[in-house]
Amino acid sequence: MSTSSTDKPLKQIHLAAHFPGVNNTTVWSDPEAGSHIEFSSFAHLARTAERAKFDFLFLAEGLRLREQGGKIYDLDVVGRPDTFTVLSALAAVTEHLGLTGTINSTFNEPYEVARQFAGLDHLSGGRAAWNVVTSWDAFTGENFRRGGFLPQEERYSRAKEFLTTAHELFDSWRGDEIIADQATGTFLRDAQAGAFVHQGRQFDISGRFNVPRSPQGRPVIFQAGASEEGREFAASSADAIFSRYSKLEEGQAFYQDVKGRLARYGRRRDQLLILPAATFVLGDTDAEAREIAHEVRRRQVSGATAIKYLEHVWNRDLSAYDPDGPPPDVDPVPGENTIALGRASVRQFRDPLAVAKEWRERAEAKHLSIRELVIETTTRQSFIGSPATVAETINEFVQADASDGFILVPHLTPGGLDAFADTVVPLLQERGVFRTEYEGTTLRDHLGLDHPDAQARARRVAS
Repeated sequence: MSTSSTDKPLKQIHLAAHFPGVNNTTVWSDPEAGSHIEFSSFAHLARTAERAKFDFLFLAEGLRLREQGGKIYDLDVVGRPDTFTVLSALAAVTEHLGLTGTINSTFNEPYEVARQFAGLDHLSGGRAAWNVVTSWDAFTGENFRRGGFLPQEERYSRAKEFLTTAHELFDSWRGDEIIADQATGTFLRDAQAGAFVHQGRQFDISGRFNVPRSPQGRPVIFQAGASEEGREFAASSADAIFSRYSKLEEGQAFYQDVKGRLARYGRRRDQLLILPAATFVLGDTDAEAREIAHEVRRRQVSGATAIKYLEHVWNRDLSAYDPDGPPPDVDPVPGENTIALGRASVRQFRDPLAVAKEWRERAEAKHLSIRELVIETTTRQSFIGSPATVAETINEFVQADASDGFILVPHLTPGGLDAFADTVVPLLQERGVFRTEYEGTTLRDHLGLDHPDAQARARRVAS
């Protein structure tokens, strides 16, 4: 393990690749952009990530096409095959890369999801991970039998029981039941393998789980949520949590808060990783990278996109406004009936009147147009600069305990990760903060996480 001048061991950085959909993160109109649906695009990004020795590839998921003003928002359409289909196919063209999928706990059932993840873990040799999410809106639920049946405040209650139930299914096999003794003709040591019973508020199920224990025992569990409920859920149940904080001090505060919750669940600080998503733009020099980043942001946020985004706050039709002019002087229309349906970003603006006031004041002080204002207020965590600058900044965040690593979101698919793999990763390796070879075979190995069986043994010893 390398050390700094103060003899403090350097943390090893965790890196992952996010395959983006067609939205205002990507520049789908760029001549170098490819398909977001064809398997060759998924395979290219995954192989690049594996060549760079990344921990995992991450897929988000949308359960309904978003609408604005009753129409599909054509700059934010995700046309993607089923998550398990993509990840299973990628398992066949990669050997080490973890495979992380976002699967909803509101509109699925534990048996089906547990079976799919156990199957993926077997097919990949122990590289499966599950990002557990909830759905908050009845609009999305209209695609399902129980559309909108859960009040928002009960989302995490269902998610917790969903995950508990899935764990019971994974654990219904110990891992030593299959002996397949050809001489005696005995296949199973235990004829009760896979038996389960769960009776709870959300789920009342019993039977036999039909997938034997997989290489990781359970998939790695990810969680995304900055709310009080989300942080507590992650501290109690997750192996990794996403962070959305882009400033060093904000990241450090989030890191300390979530890590500080682990002890009351009998967990160590290294048993939960903090992994923000981050975009990046590289150039031969920092100045060139800033110029490229400026152009990328303008292409991500067109005039039409800026107006559509502003409508999320104002909750009214703003199509008559000039994106190169000032923000509207009329106030937003508060209420539950929003003009934008299926967009989680709408929930960020709990007090639209206050947000509109703050944005108008910012635009006036800085002489910003609507488009410039939206670009400024929607900028995410982003690393911009030469490869040396980006490597230094990433390392600074991790060593300062603002994160344990980053999930990188390229703005081009599928080749947007290539330059990072070829220029930034070698610099991190030279610093001794990123692996040069995979040292294990499972995703838990890559992330430095204990196997669930080892965790259970440790709990029994401690008690």
